[in-house]
Amino acid sequence: MRTLLITGPGGTGRTTVAAATALTAARQGTRTLVLGTDRDDTLGAALGVRTGPAPTSVEPGLTAWRPDAAQGFRDALAALQDRAASALDLLGATRLDPEELTPLPGADDLALLRALREAALAEAHDLLVVDLPPAPRALALLAAPEELRRALRRL
Repeated sequence: MRTLLITGPGGTGRTTVAAATALTAARQGTRTLVLGTDRDDTLGAALGVRTGPAPTSVEPGLTAWRPDAAQGFRDALAALQDRAASALDLLGATRLDPEELTPLPGADDLALLRALREAALAEAHDLLVVDLPPAPRALALLAAPEELRRALRRL
């Protein structure tokens, strides 16, 4: 799968460029996924559809997805609690309700990295267009996995 990363300073039309690129590719027959990173649905506004935590079909050949870090965090923790139910019961621990859970700092960035990985592994699309945050944050985000590997090696 080919991946196009769209970034730049805030307010320069990154989302519009990402949406136009994805629409053009899909209309030329390329199975395309466009991934949005804004908490606001600016990508959906540019495409004329609502986007959210589930991939949304925009038109034939084009899917849009805007991961929700908070919901993803809650879902992952609830699944972990389900898998560890017997251990939690043995310890007398009570489960956390999803409403009690708030995502950790950096959860938005981790949700985007996870979405990138899921999209690549799914092999359902030929092109991934990513509407990244402004350049400094985008570069830090993309460098995060290697920085984490380096820190863990040192530990």
